Amino acid sequence: MSPDDLLLRRNPPRTAPALTLWDEIVLMLARVHEICGSSRRTLALQVAARIGAPVFWIAPTWGADPLNTDGVAPICPPQALTFLAPKRPEDILWCMEETLRAGCVPLVVADLPEPPGLTPVRRLHLAAEAGAGHGRCRPLGLLLTPWDGGAPGVETRLRCNPDHGPGRTAWSITRLRARMAPQKAWTLEDDRLAPAPLQEIRPPG
Repeated sequence: MSPDDLLLRRNPPRTAPALTLWDEIVLMLARVHEICGSSRRTLALQVAARIGAPVFWIAPTWGADPLNTDGVAPICPPQALTFLAPKRPEDILWCMEETLRAGCVPLVVADLPEPPGLTPVRRLHLAAEAGAGHGRCRPLGLLLTPWDGGAPGVETRLRCNPDHGPGRTAWSITRLRARMAPQKAWTLEDDRLAPAPLQEIRPPG
């Protein structure tokens, strides 16, 4: 068992409620997950479309590559999203933590310039659990991080990159880390998953 898992031993049981994106990609509710890669926002919007409104999308005002709102509609109803733009770096995760703790928003997304440390992630898990206990829903938290991510202590880490070709629109999705599932890769095309070979996977964080 890794140090991350020792600090986060309050793992929910395997039968805890979860959001199924596709048959093999499942995100446990009342927990915090990480999506990395250049198409991380596309996959996050897929999560938003499935979990339903309202969705809080938290991103810094100084971000160099903000969400392209023109590309939202084909994946998720734009009216489902509420955008929050903290002015200070420390306010991004604070805002996410407080929203998760309230338990009134089913999905909270934090678009981050870099992965957070273990202590903030642990606080987010605890806030999501608290929100599930006294709120209207079991909130799910998503951390969006660049490259291959690496936030310690997350429940699941998925990497999403474009895999387009002539006449086709597709994405490569890799499960880099999960507490209850092995590393695995797929190609997503026409909302269907097909197995793909594993490659360029770093050791789990």
